Amino acid sequence: MSRWDILWDHRATIIRGFENTLILFSVSSVAAFLLSSAIVLVIQTHRGALSGFFRTIVDGMRMLPFLMYAYILYYGLPSLGIRLDAWTAGFIALITYHAAYFAEILRGTWATLPKGQTEAARAVGFGNLAMYRRVILPQLMLRTAPVLGNQLIVCLKDTAFLMIITVRELTAAASAVQSTYFIPFEAFVVAIALYWLTSMAIEVLVARIGLVAERRGLGYGHVDSRR
Repeated sequence: MSRWDILWDHRATIIRGFENTLILFSVSSVAAFLLSSAIVLVIQTHRGALSGFFRTIVDGMRMLPFLMYAYILYYGLPSLGIRLDAWTAGFIALITYHAAYFAEILRGTWATLPKGQTEAARAVGFGNLAMYRRVILPQLMLRTAPVLGNQLIVCLKDTAFLMIITVRELTAAASAVQSTYFIPFEAFVVAIALYWLTSMAIEVLVARIGLVAERRGLGYGHVDSRR
């Protein structure tokens, strides 16, 4: 039996790992974006301690290595009496870590928007939440699509680190097969191909959003001219 035949016989393990990776990525990326949107609203529309607190959290989170952060959540918190299962720790790590990056991307882009938009929205009676949801956030999503897409790919790749806290995602599944039958090349080539295909799907989605942004005059090339 060839090495590829061995891998084919254990394809169910790889498929389950890939499914787990997609679940981790899709749930975490959506939750991280929603959390980051709320954080940016607070940072940009509030002053004083509350805004400073969230800004400090965002800056501090971006300075952490993701692997160390996940490791502390799963292996470190029990020493403080807090025990999380592997999936819960994995989701918390992915969501909070990437929310910090999403928040910084959105915050930086908001700073480039014309001040008149905010003033006009408030003049017609929009509160902070309504203005953000209907005027600001749609523009931020379109303007930052390429950068957000890159961060989504980073989030996808970070799911591989969760094997260190025993989450059975794609990398862990490939590692389990290769360690049993010593077929590291074949197992990890298939895993890499699946990561690559998923990343390409993200790139296609981002490209489509970019076309919408260009048609609406919200691409990168239009930022300076609209300030």
